[in-house]
Amino acid sequence: MWTRFTFEDIRIIAHYLGTLTSLFTVALLIPLITALVFQEWEPATRYFLAAGISLTIGSLLRMAKVDPGRLTRQQAMALTGFAWMFLAFIASVPLAMSGHFASYLDALFDSVSGLTTTGAALIMDLEHLSYADNMWRFIMHFLGGMGLIVIALSLGLLSSSTSGLYSSEGRSEHVVPNVITTTRLISKISLAVIGIATVLLMLFCFVAGMEPVRAFFHGLWISISGFMTAGFTPTSQSIMYYHSYFLEIACMLLMLLGMINFGLFVAVLRGKTDLFFKDFEIRTGFFWLVFMCIIFIATLSTTPLFSDLLTMIRRGVFMLISASSTTGFSVVTTNQVLTVFSSGAILILAILMAVGGSSGSIGLTVKSIVSSIKEATSPDSARVSVVYHHIGKQVLNNEIARAAMTVSTLFVVTYVVGALVGIAHGYDATASIAESVAMASNGGLSFGITTQGMPKTLELIYILEMWAGRLEFITLIALVVKIVASLLPVRKPKRDR
Repeated sequence: MWTRFTFEDIRIIAHYLGTLTSLFTVALLIPLITALVFQEWEPATRYFLAAGISLTIGSLLRMAKVDPGRLTRQQAMALTGFAWMFLAFIASVPLAMSGHFASYLDALFDSVSGLTTTGAALIMDLEHLSYADNMWRFIMHFLGGMGLIVIALSLGLLSSSTSGLYSSEGRSEHVVPNVITTTRLISKISLAVIGIATVLLMLFCFVAGMEPVRAFFHGLWISISGFMTAGFTPTSQSIMYYHSYFLEIACMLLMLLGMINFGLFVAVLRGKTDLFFKDFEIRTGFFWLVFMCIIFIATLSTTPLFSDLLTMIRRGVFMLISASSTTGFSVVTTNQVLTVFSSGAILILAILMAVGGSSGSIGLTVKSIVSSIKEATSPDSARVSVVYHHIGKQVLNNEIARAAMTVSTLFVVTYVVGALVGIAHGYDATASIAESVAMASNGGLSFGITTQGMPKTLELIYILEMWAGRLEFITLIALVVKIVASLLPVRKPKRDR
């Protein structure tokens, strides 16, 4: 029988949700300070109001339970599931009042997209967005890419319960045995990469003719978005705006770095480079990228968009890495994708995002299938043991294979549901499939459906897809089951006559 939420569970979850909301208040101070520095008084008012709302709600929620104690695994999963959507509502408040969104739902869509690192956007007149609003968009990317729970753990705000919370957000890297130390190391590595990339991209922008301050912010924002495989850019033209081969190359390197497990970063820093080259994810990812690159470039060779071979290869590889990393950066316009790209090319991008969104699960699923075939074709006396390299040697057992298969299946089901809803609204089947994959995989590439004025029901479906994809379903399903079980009437036990 499914267990229910008790009143005590709700009080404990509310307390920790208040802690995360209070942390969100601190994050809202960054665009507020940015607005004050650049004398953007209207945005400053909005972020001051949003910070006040966040602080008030966070304080009230923390009062639900003064001494909450240690979170259980089920409470941790519920907290994570609630937090991502609850904080998206708060994040959307200053954006909705900016005048750059047609409705509050559009602002909520962008907030969910930002926090889940999807990168799809419904914002209007992006080129005239304030520094403060742009800063908030990329702060959301940083919070979402790092993970709300990871940041809170690294700051010691949720130290009373660690492992359950850490895994509930889809994290599996344990670079050191202690979870708190792991989260702090992840934070340090991320800040170091973003810092180095910011300096490099700032120089590219400055050489291209940008004023120093604007060059710095563009470098910072693109660095955050690239390494977090997020997808927002400060202009509506994405990476095309910069017209820089060097910046495109830097972005490709950032996206590739963003795909790598943090455990491998630590292994390389410790001089264990052999673990990097033996790693299952690295090897399968490399061969997968090479294989799909050949096919994708072959499809592009038939289109008139590319004037020469080098242009075709450069843009093709960029789009391939962007889709595979689920970043969503682009060097071609959406109109060019729809009018020049073949249906085959669009489907390839969709496949790349689908695999990228659940690469570990799909890889292990394939590995488990191979294991099953080996076991079926081996003599009865033989023992089949499949080993894969991931931060050292690991044995593929039934539990790992079952979990990978479950996640992969749920991703596919979500892709299909989203595609059917898009088709039901009258959109092209190929575009509907690709757009649904982009949302659920948090890939962010748009195929002409995610635009201002899109059907509200489809917009809501995409919001749910982004949420589910970021939580990788298990946490979300556990949350839904608990809610449904709590709402069902209690059955009274039958008395013996």
